[in-house]
Amino acid sequence: MPDETAAPLEAHVAAHFARLALAHVSREFPHKLDHIMLNAADVQSPSALHPVLFGSFDWHSCVHGYWLMATVRRLFPALDESARITTAFDTYFTDERMAVEATYARHASRGSFERPYGWAWVLMLAAELERHDTAEGRRWAATLAPLVACVVERFLMFLPKATYPVRVGTHYNTAFALRLALEYADSASTPDAQALGALARETARRWYAGDHDCQAWEPGGDDFLSSALIEAECMRWVLSPEAFHDWFAEFLPRLSQGEPSTLFTPAEVTDRSDAKIAHLDGLNLSRAWCWRALAGTMAVGDMRRTLAVDAADRHVAASLPWVTGDYMGEHWLATFALLALAPMRQA
Repeated sequence: MPDETAAPLEAHVAAHFARLALAHVSREFPHKLDHIMLNAADVQSPSALHPVLFGSFDWHSCVHGYWLMATVRRLFPALDESARITTAFDTYFTDERMAVEATYARHASRGSFERPYGWAWVLMLAAELERHDTAEGRRWAATLAPLVACVVERFLMFLPKATYPVRVGTHYNTAFALRLALEYADSASTPDAQALGALARETARRWYAGDHDCQAWEPGGDDFLSSALIEAECMRWVLSPEAFHDWFAEFLPRLSQGEPSTLFTPAEVTDRSDAKIAHLDGLNLSRAWCWRALAGTMAVGDMRRTLAVDAADRHVAASLPWVTGDYMGEHWLATFALLALAPMRQA
């Protein structure tokens, strides 16, 4: 039987997403720079500071723009856009350019640079490139490796001292970061990746295992993540299916009654030219991604599964038409649309 949780990604939609990413990963301005200047020599342009990841309005969006392109190229290698993706990677993913990125990230004064959201997307990109059974994919993965090693090291240093999780619906959310980091850790075979996987699971249990009866007081006015659903998606990746079933039943105990109702209601976006309000389209798309993944843990015939699939469909319908239109959303929303529509990756 077909999987009713699936939302098919059609080739023409993937091509559209790829064209968006191709247009913005090499677009330097406008740019929101996350940069601590230590002296006058640090007053430089985005492309001088980040010769690979200078586009897409900000560093982390450029990282996941490359993730989007790599994913589309793997899923739809015959697209015309796939050849352009190869050219883009070959142009910017060079050892010399990436060495500048890694040196910047490793600087002692930049220990919190892009923590944890940008870190997580670097690892998600690495996990995607691990799936590429091509000479190009292996070459790009090798080029990215120094930056990946830096991020893994940063995570290994940070997680043990992070006493508390961050539960906001924006870049600082720690459940989202752990979820993406675990996808990398479970796809790589290096000792550091295995150490990260063990630490990430230990940390997630420490932060979230005791959570129950989640009230889901969301959305906030600039959320692009559901603090409730992304925590559940993180724990889906952390726990065994049996343990997750028990934990999830305690975490959202009234889900079969459609409660908390806010989780089933797509967010309203009043001004898509406002960078913060435009985040709410991302919330709708990332909720759809989480709902689909969570629905897959529920038995056919379970009322919660039906509600989850329906909620995923309604959230996609609310924001997929708005992936393009204004650069404040256009530079990043296709990534979250791809998460919502691409074939699911299982824990």
